[in-house]
Amino acid sequence: MDDHVVQPLLARTADAVSEAIGRVRPDSAGADPVVRRSGHADFQSNAALALGRRLGVAPAALAGEIAGSVTGVRAEVSGPGFLNLTLPDRVIWEQVSARGGPRLGIGRPERGRKVVVDYSAPNIAKEMHVGHLRTTIIGDSLARVLGFLGADVVRQNHLGDWGTQFGMLIQHLWEHPGGSAVTALDDRYRAARAEFDADPAFAARARARVVALQAGEPETVAAWRGIVAESERAFRVLYDRLGVLLTPEDSVGESFYNPVLPDVVAELRAAGIAVDSDDAVVVFSQEVTGPEGAPVPLMVRKSDGGYGYDTTDLATIRHRIRELGAQRLVYVTDSRQALHFRLVFETARRAGWLTDDVTAEHVAYGTVLGPDGRPFKTRAGGAVRLSDLLDDAVARARAVVAEKNPGLDPAELDRIAEQAGIGAVKYADLSTSRAKDYAFNVERMVSFTGNTGVYLQYAHARICSILRGASGATAVADVPLEPAERALALALDGYGGVLAEVAETLEPHRLCGYLYDLARAFTGFYEACPVLRAAEPVRGNRLALCRLTARTLGHGLGLLGIAAPERM
Repeated sequence: MDDHVVQPLLARTADAVSEAIGRVRPDSAGADPVVRRSGHADFQSNAALALGRRLGVAPAALAGEIAGSVTGVRAEVSGPGFLNLTLPDRVIWEQVSARGGPRLGIGRPERGRKVVVDYSAPNIAKEMHVGHLRTTIIGDSLARVLGFLGADVVRQNHLGDWGTQFGMLIQHLWEHPGGSAVTALDDRYRAARAEFDADPAFAARARARVVALQAGEPETVAAWRGIVAESERAFRVLYDRLGVLLTPEDSVGESFYNPVLPDVVAELRAAGIAVDSDDAVVVFSQEVTGPEGAPVPLMVRKSDGGYGYDTTDLATIRHRIRELGAQRLVYVTDSRQALHFRLVFETARRAGWLTDDVTAEHVAYGTVLGPDGRPFKTRAGGAVRLSDLLDDAVARARAVVAEKNPGLDPAELDRIAEQAGIGAVKYADLSTSRAKDYAFNVERMVSFTGNTGVYLQYAHARICSILRGASGATAVADVPLEPAERALALALDGYGGVLAEVAETLEPHRLCGYLYDLARAFTGFYEACPVLRAAEPVRGNRLALCRLTARTLGHGLGLLGIAAPERM
């Protein structure tokens, strides 16, 4: 395991400015050097602006003092007190070489932290549809990034596998035998619901079957387990196709928590948090009020003695903290559940389960829209099946790839189309700020130009074609840098910082934006700097940049859960 960590050039430059501030103004030692990337130099420091005002010194004069004391960086005063900072060429080439290790010089800042990521959560006996797309893709990417940065990630697929509907479905299957595939189960569920609503006698038998299921009657439980297993097999097909990390071992359904729900309520009542209200048991929020100013209740036991999502989600928090030892809880669900999780987290804090040492975060996301700007539906008004959505994207990608590569072997065309189509869907989702809605536009998604997954995959494949058969990829530090080489090297150096931002904010679109900018920086480099035709040692240095770019692009796509083909 290579844990060789390379300090980013931004951090090194910030340290140099900070040390200079301490030398010229000892009373301001430790002040923020305010260093960031710049379009006028490698980096820029704005520290003298705020610091000068605080000290009663002209910012430009203070910037001049700092510039004269900075070591290892060329510093020039610009404007009313900015510092333009330029690193020696040698330092940048050395950085390119240093990042050649297996982890690209990136450390494990999340090491020692156990993180539970709750995502996907389809319902048993129902097909996965477009509504499961964002939670599955976003959650999987976050699990990958946090895991790479050293966190002990526990993936949790909270399946909807319990409730009165299963008694209804089992009874219907027994009375109308035949067919058990998940598509048939989905149809059977709708048929069972229709019969339940129309036939009081069937409804009575279905309710009796629920009682049998809850009581653990062996034949009923066996039927329920068969339904769960069949659904999980169907989910597995889609998870494999999407390339997500979820496995059957990550599935922890609502049924797992059902036995402990009475104990959860009892604990909340004993703590004086949960109270009786109209034959139900509720927790009245101390933070959220309704339209008339009354506290909003969280229902922990219904008036009929049953339990709902509120209680189950409280049980999951308690279990994940007490039994799994989680220090960070991440729930990837749509934004419509924001109030629910706010109330659940508040209750868990009041119960003492969530402490200052444990954080709980709702990773909310927007809706997938159709071409009409409304939630994506079939022509009949139903939810679009996830398998159909993926098929459409792959078919369109196949047509685009075939047009760009006439005569391509059909098997190879199928392979590339699958990678491009699935990658296009995932990137379109992840590249959108998760809080926003986005329109599902297959034509745009599979384009070889613009900010798309296919563009990044093609960029990676193009670099691999340059490197194929080329020898030499170690940078020589004494070679002067061209502007396009410098821009690419600095872009490459920002990778670790972006991953840290994603881990902190839980926003994968930041990684997508970085990879797109990196691909564009490579295009600028390749157009300005011949690689294979260059003489040594320039050729070797440029090959080193190509190799590091390919590895960074490929690695970044991998953290998004997107394939990085070497040929397209």
